[in-house]
Amino acid sequence: MTVFVLATANPHKADEMREIFDSLGIESRPRPEGVPDVDETSDTLEGNALLKARALAAATGEAAVADDTGLFVDALDGRPGVFSARYAGDGASYQDNVDRLLAELADVPDSRRAARFRTVIAVAFPSGESFTVEGVLEGFITHDARGEGGFGYDPVFAPVDGAGRTLAELTPEEKNALSHRARALRALAEKLAS
Repeated sequence: MTVFVLATANPHKADEMREIFDSLGIESRPRPEGVPDVDETSDTLEGNALLKARALAAATGEAAVADDTGLFVDALDGRPGVFSARYAGDGASYQDNVDRLLAELADVPDSRRAARFRTVIAVAFPSGESFTVEGVLEGFITHDARGEGGFGYDPVFAPVDGAGRTLAELTPEEKNALSHRARALRALAEKLAS
């Protein structure tokens, strides 16, 4: 069985990915210390995920998994999209990004607050072979932040099948059962099995 090195340096993403991988029977290891960050210079989630996975595979000589995730809001013409992590500027905190998003949607009615999370998972092997899979979670942006769990935009994103609760109001198990990242990782498990 292939062991995948996780490319993410984000501890929240790493924990979530490890828990989902464990549930799928896929072995993963954390990103080794000392591996430099990769500049996300692509204008697509696929491009950024591949940049990170390929860089880690090259640095470690092992199979690597990377993700890139974006929140796409219909009323904002798909923004923040690929720039979700730095929507309020370079070095922005999760709260800064949420505050900007809510400010931009302040006068937008419920009927126009549809949004989706897209996660692209890239796998790169030392041989140079690579591929991507995707997971999408449909939902809407709430008017205020709710819940203590999750990270990023989770307190303001209510999935369609979440009974009105935000991702931050779900238990980790509930979130991992339906999240965009979980859907992408399940697609990866299916591709690896085929």
